[in-house]
Parts: sequence; C-alpha cells; structure tokens
Amino acid sequence: MRSSLSLGWLLCFGAFLAHIYCEDVFGIVGENFTFPVKIDQKIMEIIWTKNKDKVAEWEGQNKPTYFNSLCNRGLLNEENGCLTIFNLENNDTGTYMLDYVDSMKKSYVLTFILAVLAPPSEPEIRCNISGDNLVLVCISDFQKTLHYTWNFSRLPATHHTQEVVISKKDVDASERAACFIRFSQTEKSSEISLTQCFSGREGIGYHNRSRYTLIPAFVVFMLSVVIVGFLYSRGRRKCLTGRVAWNSPVHGSEVTQDAEGGNGEQLSNPPCCSTEAMEEKR
Repeated sequence: MRSSLSLGWLLCFGAFLAHIYCEDVFGIVGENFTFPVKIDQKIMEIIWTKNKDKVAEWEGQNKPTYFNSLCNRGLLNEENGCLTIFNLENNDTGTYMLDYVDSMKKSYVLTFILAVLAPPSEPEIRCNISGDNLVLVCISDFQKTLHYTWNFSRLPATHHTQEVVISKKDVDASERAACFIRFSQTEKSSEISLTQCFSGREGIGYHNRSRYTLIPAFVVFMLSVVIVGFLYSRGRRKCLTGRVAWNSPVHGSEVTQDAEGGNGEQLSNPPCCSTEAMEEKR
C-alpha cells in the first residue's frame, strides 16, 4: 500500500508540472465509492487505470469493459467519465488515472489517490460539569474529520460541533442527548440520558429523588417508633400487673400491723420483672 501511495504522489507531482488535475480522495470499507469527476465536454474515449494497470475502458458506441478487480464491482458512466467501485475493499487503495478524449480530439488526464479507511468506531458521549454549564463531547476513533450532529429530546437547538455546552438550568431529569457522526455514506450514533452526567447533590433531579426517598424512610421510622413504644408500654403493664399480684394475700405475703392499726409493712421484697429478683425470692 505504501509503495502504491508513493507512486501516486510521484504521479501527482508529475501531473502538477504538466498542469494535470490531481486529488486525494477517501472511501470507507464496504461502501460504494464514485470518483468525483467533473467534465463539461462531450467524451469520446475513456480509459481508467489503477497503479498504471487498466481497470475500465470505453470507446464510441461500445459498452464499457472492466479488468482485474473491477470485473464484477465497477460501473463506468460514459457521459461524465465517473467510475464507481462497489463494496470497497482495502486493496482498492491506489492511484487511479482517468485518461479521456473529448469531441475535439483533445486528451486530458485526471489523477486520484484513493485511500480506503476502516469505518469510524461507535461514538461515545462524555460529559462533565463546568461551572453552571454541562459540557458534552462526542468521541469516535477515526483518521479524518467527521461531521457531527447533536439532537436533544426536549431542547430545540441542533448542534454540528464535536463539543456542546448547555446551561444546567436548561436541562431537566428527562432530557436525552444523541450524537450522530458521519463520513461519506457511513453514519453512526449514540445516545445517553443527561442524568448520567451529574453526581451527588448536583445530580439532575437529585432533590426530587431525595424527597421521594426520604418520605418512605420517614414513614418507616415513625412506624418503628410507634411499634417500639407499643411493645414497651405493653411490657410495662405486664410488669406492674405482676407486682400487684405478688403483693396480694393469695400469694402469702406477710404483713405486720403496728399497735395502732397503722399501715402494714411488707416483710418480703416484691418481685421485679427480672430473673435475678425471682431467684432472690426463691
């Protein structure tokens, strides 16, 4: 491939000295590629070569003839001289020359150096916060400059740059962004929700999410307090009931009275709701 490109540059340099047209062109593997020929005169004869080997030929009223790798993948337009290669392959890279003769029997040469490139990778959208703005960048692995288009689900603006800056106040939690990349006939896209671009308290819809998260948590906490309070109150009542029952004569409490019929004094310790107290009683 390197040798063919070097040959192309030498041919281009020679073409420049001879005032012959020379142009670099690019195609994508798997695409159909047409050389950008612009001829105003009526054409009488056409010969296309690749690295000096003939690949297509047409003369007068005859049908075009194709050679080598273009036998089943080439199409020659007799009116304007354009040559189309279907389903580009890596080995289609090379220097192509169009030699044609017009109705005045004048001969012209156009030279094209074709480079066949791998398709661009799927775009990746990266974002970050810069002050009061949200910065979006669309990234794709490709050797040449891509055409970018940004579309948003709610924002009306359409952008055609690799990087987009949006005010945070113009973005809500439901906003989505899509980046489209295009080169020649190949187009790919990627989409994200802008909530992914925020974190912590700066997150889009953070306050809404916090509110809807705290409400259930508060309800659960209050229910827990009520349940614990109920269980504690219930246990307290049982404890008091046990103490009253233990002090009654039925349980054999010994009570003494003073000579004047005063209040009795309990001789034994009343039980408590603990195991230690019960053991002491026994």
